[in-house]
Amino acid sequence: MFAGRTRETLVGEVLLPGDEEKQQRQEKRVRRGFFGTLKRAARYIPFSQDVVASYHCALDPRTPASSRGILLAALAYFVLPFDVVPDFIVGLGFTDDAAVLLAALTAVRSNIRPEHYEKARETLAEDEETEAAR
Repeated sequence: MFAGRTRETLVGEVLLPGDEEKQQRQEKRVRRGFFGTLKRAARYIPFSQDVVASYHCALDPRTPASSRGILLAALAYFVLPFDVVPDFIVGLGFTDDAAVLLAALTAVRSNIRPEHYEKARETLAEDEETEAAR
């Protein structure tokens, strides 16, 4: 599917904000698959709090449309199980996802506000409590 493309080209293509309809499709995909993917990827992505903050930022209607689009594109790529490096490859599967997420975070960092980080901390703490209860 992505054979012959460089990571830089792919990141550039993935992070295109897209039109409103594309953003809505990506938002549905992100809402449906984000937390399951995060649980599988958390130990491979050292900036998980930033990723969860970007999730909350992307879903915040106050976030500028272009930044929402970039984040939704990156998060939609993150939740796809088959991409440049399939996620099921242990130890390598999330490296391309991490690169795309880091590029998106860098591009929109100024729009990820303190309240998004607060929600991220709460989300991660709730997830830890749920895991501990099991």
